[in-house]
Amino acid sequence: VQLQASGGGLVQAGGSLRLSCAASGRTFSNYAMGWFRQAPGKEREFVAVMSSSGSTMYYTDSVKGRFTISRDNAKNTGYLQMNSLSPEDTAVYYCAAVQRPILTGYARPDFFTSWGQGTQVTVSS
Repeated sequence: VQLQASGGGLVQAGGSLRLSCAASGRTFSNYAMGWFRQAPGKEREFVAVMSSSGSTMYYTDSVKGRFTISRDNAKNTGYLQMNSLSPEDTAVYYCAAVQRPILTGYARPDFFTSWGQGTQVTVSS
């Protein structure tokens, strides 16, 4: 599956953004979808993941209660709604997909087989 992330931008602290991840080439509903982020000089970090059906999701602790992962399989698109943004959320955000259940290992980038190109999110203080 091919992925294209979009929706990044510059926002003030406390603001919101919604990222989108458009999928093509394969049946998106067969794939679990994840979001990662990478800040300058840091490793790629797990943000959230959702199962192929949308029934199961996990978040990293730092975004719980602020970020919401969702998907619309009819539109072959996944989303990451980000609220109460802080400068610490500044990073390039990547969407990823894999055709397997999200049981263990999903927080590691190598769990996923397909990646989007990344979209920059910058939060100013």
